[in-house]
Amino acid sequence: MARGLLHPAAKPLLHALCLLPLAWVVYAAALDRLGANPAEALIRSLGDWTLRLLCLTLALTPLRQALGLPALARFRRMLGVYTFLYALLHLLCYSGFDMGFDWGAIARDVAKRPFILVGMCAFALLLLLAATSFNRAMRWLGGRRWQLLHRSVYLIALLVLLHFYWMRAGKNDFAEVALYGAIIGVLLLARVGRYLGRSSLSLR
Repeated sequence: MARGLLHPAAKPLLHALCLLPLAWVVYAAALDRLGANPAEALIRSLGDWTLRLLCLTLALTPLRQALGLPALARFRRMLGVYTFLYALLHLLCYSGFDMGFDWGAIARDVAKRPFILVGMCAFALLLLLAATSFNRAMRWLGGRRWQLLHRSVYLIALLVLLHFYWMRAGKNDFAEVALYGAIIGVLLLARVGRYLGRSSLSLR
């Protein structure tokens, strides 16, 4: 398995897999197969894939450690950038289809609806992480500060989950919320456990 992860085709394959949901949404929109409210279906689908990719990004480090596959680390940045891409498209579709790119109306909507405010905060943090995901930014910030900044991905996960919960609350659709909440909870516990383990070792 480790050899497969290091194969030259591994990254192009992952690119293709990450772009498949977007290709399907574009295809469905072109053929008018998004249902009675295509704008809502498009916004919701892109938001769902943002959350899924975020969970997958967070899962790479625990999986790498549990399975003893250090090669998994080479895909973390790519998945993080795709998470940002889907979040950006989600925001653009909301801004365009729902609000007609009326920035005054968007500002009023953010102030009026907490779930949009939470989503905007999550996007702002994702934008910061995407902008500093390159090697030059890491060197400029310094390794320690860069790591501290990028640990905010766990805060982003909680904000995205809250945004997702509020979006589903009006429809009493909590099954997916519970599933993603459990996944993020396990990943956060894994992170806390790893941190406590390192702390206990440093005290010996």
